[in-house]
Amino acid sequence: MAKTGQERSAKAVLKRIEFDEKDLRHRCRLGTRQKLEELMAWNEDTEQASVIEGCLRYVHSLGPDGARDALKARHEIVISENVARDFRNQSLVGLKRDPGDEVITPDLNLEGAEGF
Repeated sequence: MAKTGQERSAKAVLKRIEFDEKDLRHRCRLGTRQKLEELMAWNEDTEQASVIEGCLRYVHSLGPDGARDALKARHEIVISENVARDFRNQSLVGLKRDPGDEVITPDLNLEGAEGF
C-alpha cells in the first residue's frame, strides 16, 4: 500500500532531525545569482544546494589561510569625513529627540581609575 502524503512528510521530518539538517536561505543580487547559474551550467547540475555545498567543501579544503584568502573582501570600505559628520549629526539629533531610558556620561577623570 502506498504511503500517504502525511506519512511521507513525517518520515522526511524524522530524517532531517536524524541528520541535523537546517534550512539555509539568503538573498543575493543578480550578479551573484548569475555566477551560481554559471557554476550550475558548467557542472550540469540543476540543484543550487548541491553546487553551493560543493563550493563550501572546496573552500574548506583550502584550510584556514587559503579560505581566508579566497573569502577576503575584494574592496576596501572607506567612510568619508562628510558621511561620518552626517552620521554623527543625525545621531545627536536622534538622541536629543529621544535620549532613551538612561544617560551615561563618561567619567573623564582617569586619575586613580583601576585598570588604566
